[in-house]
Amino acid sequence: MTQNLKEMTITELKQYISENRNDEDVFHAALQELMSRRDPNAIRYPNPLTLADPIAEMEAIFKEKLEQIERAKKTE
Repeated sequence: MTQNLKEMTITELKQYISENRNDEDVFHAALQELMSRRDPNAIRYPNPLTLADPIAEMEAIFKEKLEQIERAKKTE
């Protein structure tokens, strides 16, 4: 059964990927479709393996995020 990936909702597409994770071609096509729907304005975090000092840089990202959460709680 051939699925029309472009007509699937994101939820259906995720389910389809999960069900077909062992079929490399189907999985790749569905994942490509899912990735093409990403919000271009979404925050992107770096891949830790490409950072000069992954532990320190990821720690700084986490600390900043925690500080944002704390500031938001104080303003509520």
